[in-house]
Amino acid sequence: MPSRLEGAAYSRTALDNYSGNDGDKHKLNKGELKQLLNSELPVFHTSQKDPMLLEKIMNESNKDKEVDFNEYVVLVATLTVACNDFFQEQLACGSK
Repeated sequence: MPSRLEGAAYSRTALDNYSGNDGDKHKLNKGELKQLLNSELPVFHTSQKDPMLLEKIMNESNKDKEVDFNEYVVLVATLTVACNDFFQEQLACGSK
């Protein structure tokens, strides 16, 4: 069983599991990205308030309307930072 860090380093498998169903097998289109986020990060779907967030992610992260591996890594890092910020805020509110 891989360590947590090894699992993070192997995140390519998540991209590969969802890419190529409808187009380039090495990139995620909007539908594939939505499916990945809903399946692999369900808190994203349940906690986000902006119905246009996925559209914003697709428009800001790239020009070709697909997410390649480099863009995927940046997206995962961004989501990780956002989750950390959220949990830090929750901890701060709980300690008051």
